[in-house]
Amino acid sequence: MSTNENSEKLLIDHFASPIGRVALVADEQGRLCALGWTDEHTRMAGQLRAYADRDASTLEERVDPHGLSTAVKDYFSGDLRIIDGLPVRTQGTEFQRAVWRALREIPCGVTWSYAQLAVRIGNPKAVRAVGLANGANPVGIVVPCHRVIGANGMLTGYGGGLERKRWLLAHEGRRISHPLALSS
Repeated sequence: MSTNENSEKLLIDHFASPIGRVALVADEQGRLCALGWTDEHTRMAGQLRAYADRDASTLEERVDPHGLSTAVKDYFSGDLRIIDGLPVRTQGTEFQRAVWRALREIPCGVTWSYAQLAVRIGNPKAVRAVGLANGANPVGIVVPCHRVIGANGMLTGYGGGLERKRWLLAHEGRRISHPLALSS
């Protein structure tokens, strides 16, 4: 990536988690811009392109930018609420940003259906659009898209894979009874 006077520096860190290697991207102000699994690197690259075109930003390796990596590691170690207050910076349509804001309202250990999420943003007929916005979430875990399930209680798509979604929900205290469903 080249630089110019309008260049923005994005900071990237990689670290291990109990369920795979994580890539975390922050801006210089300390806001999370992207968080995902490195085995989903193509998806992560697409998320980074949403922030700035290749000529207007740089990506610099940085260990634990603004303490964000430590906070996410602490979440994996059991401090589940630490992610609630982490600052995020997302770019997308107004609809996507509304969905992503609503995702942060889902309490730890609780799941909502796509329909509940659509109602929460004031657009109950937009269930499919909510699903698409949920899938486009650039800041996994912190913007907890893993807390969204099907109306029938079944686990549905997750960019990091259903096994990771199942692990995250169990980590947060949601019991899982069936390989694709949650217990009440």
